[in-house]
Amino acid sequence: MKKKKLRFRKIRSVWNNVRYLDYYILVPYLALCLVGIVMVYSASASIEMQNGGTPLGYLVKQTIYVVMGVAVIAFMANYPLRHYRTPRFLRDSTLVVGALLVIVLVFSRAVNGAKGWISLGFFNIQPVEICKLYFILYLADRMAKIRQRGQHFTTDAKGPWLIIAVFLGLIMIQPDIGGMAINGAIIAIMLLAADYKWGVGLEIILVLPALGYLGLERLVESGLLQGGGYQVARFVAFLNPFGNASGSGNQLVNSYYAISNGGVFGVGLGNSIQKMGYLPEPNTDFIMSITSEELGLVGVTAILVTLLFLICRIIQVGVRADSLYQTLICYGSATFFTIETLFNIGGVLGLLPITGVTFPFISYGGSSMLILSATVGIIMNISMQQNRDRLVMGKPFIPETGGVKNV
Repeated sequence: MKKKKLRFRKIRSVWNNVRYLDYYILVPYLALCLVGIVMVYSASASIEMQNGGTPLGYLVKQTIYVVMGVAVIAFMANYPLRHYRTPRFLRDSTLVVGALLVIVLVFSRAVNGAKGWISLGFFNIQPVEICKLYFILYLADRMAKIRQRGQHFTTDAKGPWLIIAVFLGLIMIQPDIGGMAINGAIIAIMLLAADYKWGVGLEIILVLPALGYLGLERLVESGLLQGGGYQVARFVAFLNPFGNASGSGNQLVNSYYAISNGGVFGVGLGNSIQKMGYLPEPNTDFIMSITSEELGLVGVTAILVTLLFLICRIIQVGVRADSLYQTLICYGSATFFTIETLFNIGGVLGLLPITGVTFPFISYGGSSMLILSATVGIIMNISMQQNRDRLVMGKPFIPETGGVKNV
């Protein structure tokens, strides 16, 4: 009887939380997911039929992932944030993520030159995706607590820095350059938001990648990296795609053709030419090329504006938070979405080397969808808490007193 009452109270509590939903987060999320379902179906149906499969295969899978994502948001939005800060959760999540990163290196097989997926038969786990959310939650807690003690994360957090170095090293070994860069950007922005000097931080974010790029460019031009594997081939294709159009530059050249065909208004939904075997995996890495061809500049702009609105709302929630912990979660999440978008768009436009990074909420993928949804759910949780405090307790969004936020 007591269990039934407790279960009823939980259900009623979740139902009562509906009034505090942040529709500025929920509506863009749902809109992007629905567009993703349509575009995954459009990009994959023809090539699946050519390969003897069903045109509805990826449509069904992506729809299931979106439904699961909505369920994840509902759970994360109602799960108390304090549980993410318990020593047991932080310890167990560190062990689980570390184990997954090791397992993927030891037991998985290489796909396109990288070991990034753990196959369970019905579902593939991509540990680097889980690592993004892990870093957001783990570092937000560590940075906030260290700041509360009046210390500095850069000099007084030896344990977290060791974990960062080991995890990024394991990602690099896969190798997953895109995943490592996104995780690195999340760490850098959260560090800047916590207590680091902006001048030095900007040097790390801007100068080091520029030096790395210039160094790789010189090595490629000198011929020292010829035959250096799949990752090097992608960089060579980025530098001279049309010079390698029949080889490593084929993907980027066909991406250019798709974007050019689309023009301003596109050739119409389902009418893409480049998805007919010219662009490999058109429903994942290059889904925005197909989207550009079918929906044109107008369609792509609408998607980008919707995603930008969601990111800006996340930043706004972080600014309004009265705790450093919540602020860091929001800034880390906004960085996650922003950098992933820039890497995908930059890759299909030839502005950045192709790194295999998916477009948030639009590209096909279970691990990506579930982690993105979990991240949105946590932000929704923070926003709902702000709305509840304001409407029920009369507490303002922005603290009246100045100084450092509570942790």
